[in-house]
Amino acid sequence: QVQLVESGGGSVQAGGSLRLSCAASGFTVSSRCMAWFRQAAGKEREGVAGIHADGIRTIYSDSVKGRFTISQDNAKNTLSLQMTGLKPEDTAMYYCAIATSCAWWLPLRLDRYNLRGQGTQVTVSS
Repeated sequence: QVQLVESGGGSVQAGGSLRLSCAASGFTVSSRCMAWFRQAAGKEREGVAGIHADGIRTIYSDSVKGRFTISQDNAKNTLSLQMTGLKPEDTAMYYCAIATSCAWWLPLRLDRYNLRGQGTQVTVSS
């Protein structure tokens, strides 16, 4: 059974850092294209970072480019999102997701990914 469990969220001040983790079970992260999405209150979910199954190709939304880094940890079978230079507008629930197929892992569209985790809340205060 495929499961994703996100963790690592919390409350930080602007400029701070957090590292989100997504523990995967039922599959190996190195075999799937994956991504992080977020949803702020009153807004639609948006893709912020994606990584191909090869662990090399990545993509970021313009809003997080240069501040966030997505990575796979094959030994721990987890997906991570290192977030630095956090801004109040980064406040959201963050979810990890699996692409339905690596054939169309881009762009980071919600209809191309399955979100199975409960999410982890990130709150950034000014």
